[in-house]
Amino acid sequence: MSVVIVGGHDRMISKYMQICKKHRCKAKVFTQMSADLDKQIGNPDMCILFTSTVSHKMVKCAVDEAKKKKIPVVRSHTSSGTALEEILQAYVS
Repeated sequence: MSVVIVGGHDRMISKYMQICKKHRCKAKVFTQMSADLDKQIGNPDMCILFTSTVSHKMVKCAVDEAKKKKIPVVRSHTSSGTALEEILQAYVS
């Protein structure tokens, strides 16, 4: 399974990757808005949005791309490792 994480903290990127690897998921993490974010998202099985740490523009870009490609979007207000664990346990396992 592949996952795209939009938002979160820069210092947590390696932790997010470890958690995804533990759940046998490939992950891309975007904590900053890049010019071609819509092209970088690709075609994952799920998109996770950490809404408290991301700009509205970045959320809109990710959600629009997910709608185009029919990718399920999971939103979480908190961007902790525990929140990611709970999301992955609910959707992957």
